[in-house]
Amino acid sequence: MSSFYELAIARYSLRNYLEKPVEDEKLQYILECGRVAPSAANYQPWHIVVVREVELRKRLASTYNRAWFLQAPVVLVICGDHQSGWKRADGKDHTDIDAAIIIDHMTLAAAEQGLGTCWICNFDARKCSEILQLPQNIEPIAYLPLGYPGKEPDDKTRHLVRKELNEFVHWENF
Repeated sequence: MSSFYELAIARYSLRNYLEKPVEDEKLQYILECGRVAPSAANYQPWHIVVVREVELRKRLASTYNRAWFLQAPVVLVICGDHQSGWKRADGKDHTDIDAAIIIDHMTLAAAEQGLGTCWICNFDARKCSEILQLPQNIEPIAYLPLGYPGKEPDDKTRHLVRKELNEFVHWENF
């Protein structure tokens, strides 16, 4: 990729992974790109559980019932600590927003490395917490399966269908 825009266009939600392990150097690079992500007031209220062990991935799969999920050789479980996240004056908690930022950094870093990912938020968070033995104050926010792309998606342009700027950008007022 020669530009950020090209990288952003190339990245899509991958749901088909090769049976090929992710090299430690690439995984470390992706995690490092997440580490440097900004967060509200620089509180960095995130934790990541890296799951590579097959039996543990199978147990996580019981919280998200999709066959393709088990194809990914790595699952990053992005968690947030709402006790340590920045709160706006009106009480709004920015932990989930900060988690989204670190996830976005890692998805783009993965794409840059020739790997694919797919944000997953539709899972049984309580069961995930039990499986990973998360402390009570740590909430699993999203799964990020990670691996080499398998077959191309049936519709390679679906992720490119976007609203025009004039449909959501407002200048000076709504």
